[in-house]
Amino acid sequence: MATAWLSLGANIGDPRGQLAEAVRRIDEHAQIGVSAQSSVLTTKPWGKTDQPDFANMAIAVETDLQPIDLLGVLLSIELAMGRVRKEVWGPRLIDIDIIAYERLQLKTERLTLPHPHAHERAFVTDPLTEIAPEVTAWVIDIAGAH
Repeated sequence: MATAWLSLGANIGDPRGQLAEAVRRIDEHAQIGVSAQSSVLTTKPWGKTDQPDFANMAIAVETDLQPIDLLGVLLSIELAMGRVRKEVWGPRLIDIDIIAYERLQLKTERLTLPHPHAHERAFVTDPLTEIAPEVTAWVIDIAGAH
């Protein structure tokens, strides 16, 4: 089993409820188990600032899925929860990103690990630091090396 760290966010509908629903759906997947979760933080929007504040959190999961397969599951959960991708950094019912998968460095058209912008976003690093400070440090170190 591999450990992956995910960032979750929502800012329309019932953000805290949607985060809880996403965590439940992730944990119910036969090949994924949630092993840690941060508290939920309220944060200002990033990138596109004329929208409601976000509820953000991080979770650690244990999985036997490869990173691209894990991404597929997470995208299907977003879709099942009603996520519609209209605009970059726009309002969303749910957003689930893979921040890191073990200590794997990967760059494909569909997935870059660790997440290429995680180190720039306190709404990612603050909750991640709560559950895995060593992973946050590694993500920041990798970003500094590039």
